[in-house]
Amino acid sequence: MARVFVSSVIDAPAAKVWERVRDFNALPRWHPRIRDSRIENGEPSDKIGCVRDFHLQNGDRLREKLLGLSDYDMFCTYTILEGPMPLTNYIATLRLTPVSDGDRTFIEWTAEFDCAVEVETDLVNGIGTNVFQGGFDALKRHFGGR
Repeated sequence: MARVFVSSVIDAPAAKVWERVRDFNALPRWHPRIRDSRIENGEPSDKIGCVRDFHLQNGDRLREKLLGLSDYDMFCTYTILEGPMPLTNYIATLRLTPVSDGDRTFIEWTAEFDCAVEVETDLVNGIGTNVFQGGFDALKRHFGGR
């Protein structure tokens, strides 16, 4: 099983960062690699089990299912149902933790999945850099001026 872990600190209160990333359908509003997104069947974007159907900027399509969401613990967990990457059993969690020193946010994004050994390093590096760190960098730019 492959694992990806990326973390960062954002210079903004956790409640503000959570407000920006909480909506399971909001990826295009904060992640630069996402072109568009919609929740299937008109379901609420915070309903466990809802499915988001979205496109990357390069046109690739993904479908992901929301498995868990907590406003109290500030996390969301999801799985990939369909996508262009050669992997299976993908489960990821985006989690925020308040940093009391400076009213900042510790943010971490983790994923586990199965894949062929020969593509594992490329997938782990690509997801960690392009998806996870790319999202964190966009959030840092957004909250840069507080």
